[in-house]
Amino acid sequence: MQTIINQLTAELSIRPQQVTATLQLLEEGATVPFIARYRKEATGGLTDTQLREFAERLSYLRELEDRRTVILKSIKEQDKLTPDLERTILSAETKVRLEDLYLPFKPKRRTKAQIAREAGLAPLADALLLDANLGPEKTAEQYINVEKGIADIKSALEGARHILMEKFAEDAELVGKLRDYLWQQGILQVQLIAGKEEEGAKFADYFAYQEAIKNIPSHRALALLRGRKESILQVALTIDETQTDIILNKIASRFKIINKQRPADAWLIETVRWTWKVKLFLQLEVELLTQLREQAEAEAIAVFAHNLKDLLLAAPAGGRVTMGLDPGFRSGVKVVVVDETGKLLAHTVIYPHQPQQRWDEAIATLAKLCQQHQVNLISIGNGTASRETDKLAVEVIKKYPALKLTKIVVSEAGASVYSASELAAKEFPDLDVSLRGAVSIARRLQDPLAELVKIDPKSIGVGQYQHDVNQTQLARSLEAVVEDCVNAVGVEVNSASMALLTRVAGLNETIARNIVEFRNQQGIFKNRSALKKVPRLGEKAFEQAAGFLRISNGANPLDASAVHPEAYAVVESIAKKHQQNIKTMIGEQKFLRSLNPADFVTEQFGIPTIEDIIAELEKPGRDPRPEFKTASFKEGIENLTDLKEGMLLEGTVTNVTNFGAFVDIGVHQDGLIHISALANRFIKDPREVVRTGDIVKVKVLSVDLPRKRVALSMRLES
Repeated sequence: MQTIINQLTAELSIRPQQVTATLQLLEEGATVPFIARYRKEATGGLTDTQLREFAERLSYLRELEDRRTVILKSIKEQDKLTPDLERTILSAETKVRLEDLYLPFKPKRRTKAQIAREAGLAPLADALLLDANLGPEKTAEQYINVEKGIADIKSALEGARHILMEKFAEDAELVGKLRDYLWQQGILQVQLIAGKEEEGAKFADYFAYQEAIKNIPSHRALALLRGRKESILQVALTIDETQTDIILNKIASRFKIINKQRPADAWLIETVRWTWKVKLFLQLEVELLTQLREQAEAEAIAVFAHNLKDLLLAAPAGGRVTMGLDPGFRSGVKVVVVDETGKLLAHTVIYPHQPQQRWDEAIATLAKLCQQHQVNLISIGNGTASRETDKLAVEVIKKYPALKLTKIVVSEAGASVYSASELAAKEFPDLDVSLRGAVSIARRLQDPLAELVKIDPKSIGVGQYQHDVNQTQLARSLEAVVEDCVNAVGVEVNSASMALLTRVAGLNETIARNIVEFRNQQGIFKNRSALKKVPRLGEKAFEQAAGFLRISNGANPLDASAVHPEAYAVVESIAKKHQQNIKTMIGEQKFLRSLNPADFVTEQFGIPTIEDIIAELEKPGRDPRPEFKTASFKEGIENLTDLKEGMLLEGTVTNVTNFGAFVDIGVHQDGLIHISALANRFIKDPREVVRTGDIVKVKVLSVDLPRKRVALSMRLES
C-alpha cells in the first residue's frame, strides 16, 4: 500500500496526507461527490475531477500490484527469481514494463527455441554469442545428434539462431527502448484494399494515406482502425531503411555484437536481422497499434464525457407547461402536453405532412391543446420531418398570438431508447411507445438533467466512435459524469423520479425505489431527517446523500440548501452569535459577506467548509446551470440545398470533438466548425471557445452535397 501512496503522491502532485485521507474515505464507501463537497478539510480541497482521476489511478495501481504478485509467484515457482530480478519487478511502474520483464518466464507453447534447447543447442548459441572468433560451422559440428533431430551443421546453427532470437526478443530493456523508438519514428501507412472503393466510400480520405503514428489524433486513429476492422483499409506500421539500420545497431549493441570480420560476426549480425524482421517488428507493430487504439479510445471517452456533462448541465426551461412534438411523415407527428412537473396531460397524433397533408386540421388541433392546457413552450424533436414540423409550430404561433407560445427544437437523441425501456413502460404502461418519445422530448426541455438520466448515457449521442471504444471504460466514465452532474445540481426529493434519485451519492436503485414508494404511501417528506425512516436508507447512505437531497418549503429552511445536516449546528451558531433568525438570515448577502469564517471553525469543520456554508446561505440551493436561451433558425433554410457560401446563420452546438465542433443549423445535417475556424486566435482545445448546447453565430464556408458535409466558421469577419 505504501508503494501505491508514494506513486499517487508523485503522479497527482498532492501531499501524502491527502492521499492517505482520500484512500481512507474511498475505502469507507464515501462517494466522490460527497468527498469533494463535504470532506474538503480531509482531502485538502481536492475537486471532483481530481478525485475521479485519483480513483482511476488507484484502480490501475491496484491491478498493477495484483499482477506483480502473480508474476513474482510464477517466477519463484520456476525457481528463477534472483534478487536483482525481484528488485527490478518491484520497481516496475507500468503494466507494460511488468509484462516485458515477465516475457522470458511466461509459460508458452513449445517454441523452436525450446526444441533447440531440449536438443542441447544452448551451449552452441552461448558460445557463438560470447566469442565471435569461433567458426560457426566448425563449432556446430560437435552438436550434431541425429537422435535429437540435429542431422547436420545447418540444423545445429538454425537451432542456435532460434535460441538467440528468442533471447534478444525477450530482453525487457531492449524491447522497451525499441518500442519507444518505433513510436517516435514509425509511420502508419494506409491503403485501400483492392475492390473496396464503393463499399468504403466513407473512408475515402484514407485510401492512400500516411502519418507519423505518434501524431495521429484520436478521431483519425479510430476511423483508420474502424476501416481496418471493416476490411476496407490496410493499415501497416513502416520505417525507412535508415531507421531500420539504427534499430539493428541498437539490438547488436545490446548484446555486444560488432562486425570486426571475425568468423562468427556475419552469422550473429544475420541473427540480429532475423530477430528484428521475424520477431520484434511484428510483435511491436501489434503493441503500438494497440497503444494507438487505447490512447485514441481514452481521448474519445474523455470527449464524450465532456460533451455529456455540457448536455446534462444545459439550461433548463423550468416548470412551464410544455408541448412535445415528435416529428414524422407517414407515421404522423406525435403530440403530448405535460404540466409544470412533467406529468402527462394529453396526447394525440396529427398528420400535417405527406402523404396525408392534413395541415389546417393539425394547426387547429395544436392550438386547441395549447389553449386548453395553457401551454407555454413547444418542444420539437430534431429528427426526420423536424423542419417541416417547426414550420407548423411557426404557423400556430402566428395564427394564435394570444397564446404567447415559444418553440424550441431539441435533440431527440436517446428518446427512442427511453420509449422502449422498462422505465418508460412502468411510467406509461398504457401509452403507445411512439408517444413516450414525445414525452421525453417535452420533458428534456423543462429539465434536461432529470430526463436524460433515464437514458443509457451511450445512447445520448454526443460522442464520436462510441461503439468502437472500450465499453466498460466508457460506461464507467459516463456514469461518473452523470453522478457528478446530478449531485452538482441537487435533487428535489419530493418530486424526483426514481431514475434521478438513483444517481444521488450514497443511493442505489433499491433505496431510490423505496424513497418513491415511501413518498407515495406516507406523503411528502417534511424534513431531511424523515428520510431515515425509508427502508434500507441507513446512517451511511443518509450521510452520503442528505446534502444533495432538497426539501423545498419544509420545516427547516436549511433542508432546501446544500448545507449538510451534520453542519446545521454551524449555521445555528452563526445565527445565535449575531442574534439572527435562520430563515431571515438566508439570502442576506451583505450580512453573510461580513462574516469571518475563522470565527466559526470547530474541531470538525475548518475554514473551507465554513466558507462553503456561508456561500450556500447567500444563494441556497442555487442551480449551477446557465440561463435558458434558444437558437433561431433562418426561415427558408431547411435543407442542404438551401445553403450558400457566405450565409450567416445561428445554430446550436450539438457535439464538441478535439478537431472542432458540430452545429445544428436546421438543415438535418450538422455542420462542422474546424478548430482552426472557431476563433481569430490559436486554440488547442475547442472547449476553450464552445461547449455542447451553446448558441452560436456561424458563416457557411462550403457545402459538399454528395458527402453531405457542411463547413462552417465562427470567424465571421474573415
